[in-house]
Amino acid sequence: MNLTIREFSSSSDDFRSELDSLLAWDSVSDARVQKTVADIVEQVRLKGDDAVIEFTNRFDRRHVASSSELEISREELALAKGRVSPELVASLEAAAKRVYDYHERQKQPSWQYQEESGTILGQKVTPLDRVGVYVPGGKAAYPSSVLMNVMPAKVAGVGEIIMVVPTPDGVVNDIVLAAAYIAGVDRVFTIGGAQAVAALAYGTETVPKVDKIVGPGNIYVATAKKMVFGVVGIDMIAGPSEILVVCDGKTDPDWIAMDLFSQAEHDEDAQSILISPDLVFIKNVKTAMERLIDAQSRKDIIKASLEGRGAFIHVKNMDEAMDIANIVAAEHLELSIDEPEKWVEKIRHAGAIFMGRHTPEALGDYCAGPNHVLPTSGTARFSSPLGVYDFQKRSSLIYCSPEGASELAKIASPLARGESLEAHAMSAEYRILKDS
Repeated sequence: MNLTIREFSSSSDDFRSELDSLLAWDSVSDARVQKTVADIVEQVRLKGDDAVIEFTNRFDRRHVASSSELEISREELALAKGRVSPELVASLEAAAKRVYDYHERQKQPSWQYQEESGTILGQKVTPLDRVGVYVPGGKAAYPSSVLMNVMPAKVAGVGEIIMVVPTPDGVVNDIVLAAAYIAGVDRVFTIGGAQAVAALAYGTETVPKVDKIVGPGNIYVATAKKMVFGVVGIDMIAGPSEILVVCDGKTDPDWIAMDLFSQAEHDEDAQSILISPDLVFIKNVKTAMERLIDAQSRKDIIKASLEGRGAFIHVKNMDEAMDIANIVAAEHLELSIDEPEKWVEKIRHAGAIFMGRHTPEALGDYCAGPNHVLPTSGTARFSSPLGVYDFQKRSSLIYCSPEGASELAKIASPLARGESLEAHAMSAEYRILKDS
């Protein structure tokens, strides 16, 4: 199959504008989607279970009569696990353990220290009470998303984890339910879309109100998450999946072709980019892609993705490749090069960095250990992967001894009066010791 993929050269006079155009992604939903989601969210807030049932029946083509039909018990999850092949169950369990072990290293304890005056300062780290995890259903099922969203919450010590997953036409995915059982999800509801997000945010007679909602979804889910932010916390508003491969031309072209396919097959809006200083290698990768694509079950999606948003970028050298990588700030960055541990020092912006020729992004998606919930659309400039820290909150600790309060008050009083906040100043001044 012939592929028409855009090719750029960093030496072009208008390269930066071309790059900006390539990377541009409007993640804001249109007015129609906004109106639809706003109505769903408001109806769920006002009518609770009745609205959730109505929208579930309408959008997922189901025939739910009672809210009790929406929940899947732990016993049913166990039965679903039993219907999954032993080989797949073993892989899910191995992946869950690796993800858990990695995230255990992210745990941060509470801390405090004492000053000479006796004043104690510190931070109390506390897990969230209840978290909602959205898992996509419908066209594709992602048990890996269950593990990646639930395991760090478990490590953080979240009190209760509620999972929602749509089941269009009543079709339940046993692998997703098996993953929920293995991960230790407390309750599972077969609802999806904006109505599931609203139910988690506001609570209904059946679905508990949560403190934070995490997990990927379509534009309606993303819009709903943005709409309820403030009522609850959210992880991020994610755009389409992305991969940026930087290669020095020494990796097997078939490997790189398949690495680029691995993101393109997600959906038509996914983005796959190759950067290399070797123009012959770029051509070899394109040839490999054209040879390999027909064997892919999702070849039509891959083709649409590559031709719509994919690109080959020819650069002068590896230093320039690193500079462009920082501009892209990709969700997934593969450094398929010699001495990746040296070059990684030049990378400032990336969601996850895959180092070396034997580290494809696909391993990170499933079982390497680090989280695959990553910032997209350039937000790696200021955002981080999902982690234990997303399921904890921090409270400052302040204890003042009489002597410490007196000394601090002498600093606070002038600052408060400088802001014309007299009560603040006097509150502090009352603590100044008479003989100090």
